[in-house]
Amino acid sequence: MLEASEPAPVQAPTDAPTPAAALGEAEPAAPGAPAFAALYPGATAEAPAVIAAGDAGQGGLVTFETSATPDEVIAYYRDRAAQAGLRPVMGMNQGDARAYGAADGEPDGAKLSVVAAPAEGNTSVQLSWSEGR
Repeated sequence: MLEASEPAPVQAPTDAPTPAAALGEAEPAAPGAPAFAALYPGATAEAPAVIAAGDAGQGGLVTFETSATPDEVIAYYRDRAAQAGLRPVMGMNQGDARAYGAADGEPDGAKLSVVAAPAEGNTSVQLSWSEGR
């Protein structure tokens, strides 16, 4: 008779970032950016973030490179958005490129958009956000 055994625990790779257990742990994409708009761990910004403010609050856009895969980048931001109470509103896989969008559901509410694509041995990422009212 065969005995059932417990499945072996799945371990994350040691070089993968820890899930965003505490949103405040990551470097913000720009001063004053909401916690869900943080630079991917170990990423290098191509230039300072472009910041704007309007009726829907402050928002911004930053581009950066990372050695992580597009799938890892999207998973990281999906986790951060969920922890901030944002819900998925868009997802796209086209070739090796990935995109993800999340929002809090209010017309002038918080929003996050991430596009990640392979580029010269790294992943190029465009992150944009709005903090909402």
